[in-house]
Amino acid sequence: QLQLVESGGDLVQPGGSLRLSCAGSGFRTGYTVQFYAVAWFRQAPGKEREGLSCISTTGGTNYADSVKGRVTISRDNAKNTVYLQMHNLEPKDTAVYYCAANLIPRSSMCTMQPQYNYWGQGTQVTVSS
Repeated sequence: QLQLVESGGDLVQPGGSLRLSCAGSGFRTGYTVQFYAVAWFRQAPGKEREGLSCISTTGGTNYADSVKGRVTISRDNAKNTVYLQMHNLEPKDTAVYYCAANLIPRSSMCTMQPQYNYWGQGTQVTVSS
């Protein structure tokens, strides 16, 4: 059973940066994170879960307009980890951030809709002065 663990959330000042990590374990034999489409979501209190970015198994990426230009998604296959680098953070970025994954080998597509089978437990990001 694939397990995802997010880390890297913190309290930062407006304008600051954070790098979130999503570490995977429990892959099927012969599979690594490279065989999974992975997406990052966030959910603020009282708001719906929002898709931020995703990376396909062939490395294609998508970004939501709300974060485009401020975040970069990347993947380290050797560490089975997907990262979300965030810059110029604003108070409105305060939320719990989740990663999610689906097994979709050899695909250039990924979605930022919450149509994923595997989810992490989330990591808190708070942007405040």
